[in-house]
Amino acid sequence: MDCHSKNGNIYETTSFNMELFFELSLDLFGVAGFDGYFKRINPALKKVLGYPDEILYGRPINSFVHQEDLEATVETRNYIISDGTPLLNFENRYITHSGDIVWLSWTSVPAKEEGLIYAVAKNITHKKKLEADRNALIAKLTQSNEKLKELTFTTSHDLRSPVNNLLSIFSILEESTMEPSEILEFIELMKHSTEGLKNTLDTYVDNLSQKDVLTVLVEHLDLHEVMGKVKNSIKSLIEISNTKIMADFSATDQVKFNGAYLESIFLNMFTNSIKYAKPGSHAIIMVSTRISNGSTQLVFEDNGIGFDMERIGDKIFGFRETFHNNADSKGIGLYLVHNHVTSLGGKIDIESEPNNGTRFIITFRK
Repeated sequence: MDCHSKNGNIYETTSFNMELFFELSLDLFGVAGFDGYFKRINPALKKVLGYPDEILYGRPINSFVHQEDLEATVETRNYIISDGTPLLNFENRYITHSGDIVWLSWTSVPAKEEGLIYAVAKNITHKKKLEADRNALIAKLTQSNEKLKELTFTTSHDLRSPVNNLLSIFSILEESTMEPSEILEFIELMKHSTEGLKNTLDTYVDNLSQKDVLTVLVEHLDLHEVMGKVKNSIKSLIEISNTKIMADFSATDQVKFNGAYLESIFLNMFTNSIKYAKPGSHAIIMVSTRISNGSTQLVFEDNGIGFDMERIGDKIFGFRETFHNNADSKGIGLYLVHNHVTSLGGKIDIESEPNNGTRFIITFRK
């Protein structure tokens, strides 16, 4: 043992068994050649990878690297060999002998004169899993927030129709002197409208009470029943506007979809056609089904003022996009319809020309 003095302090130097340090370290030590093969690895790294020595030393290092990280690993290794710069905290994935994936964070130093790379790594698989779980949770919360926002839009927008329905009845009652029999008829209309409003509220309360708003119930629905329920909720609006609604569900009268979504689609399609009827004309709405390439399609057609699709394009389904000078337009109805359809794997197309009506074609997922 030699003693030395520096700045008044005495310290000792001795020869340490660095081989023992290499063998006992819990960090992952490896020595790789510029030829891409391991030259030496410590027991900790062997334990993580799990391969026998003949495979670890007999196969290129790249054969253990996860395919998605291979290109970045090769580029990084070539860079430190050519540049001679140490590499800090490079992360990549390795495939173990058992087929598991482990994340390793490497610090590597090249020794050009020896043609070797000295590297130490830490197993950060647990850290990566926590990050993935956190990101998945954030994504789910974001999606939940979007669903709740959409549900709020749907509820507030779709309630406007039955409420307007009631208001139109009250306005007629105020402006007219009716016989007792006519009053009874209007009371019946008010009853239907109130029941429609209650049913709409019940539907959205049920949706809000779901424990998981991301779970959307899909079931077999009868189109006659859904259409009848919606027509009943806006019965006075249909009658006052002299709207004519025809249906042909001969191709199929059943669809697999969410009930609340489908009611919202019918409601928005009907009220839009009534709202955008040609001046001086009554709205005529045709609803039909057809089968195209094995998929069920629901088609809504009207004789309204239509849209200039060359000018509007994809904006037709945008949030708060309006294209006609109508004081009651909020730009939410078609946005909701589009979201309802696409969120369950379907698609919606539109065919329209100014003053030549509009056709919406909804294709449900097979």
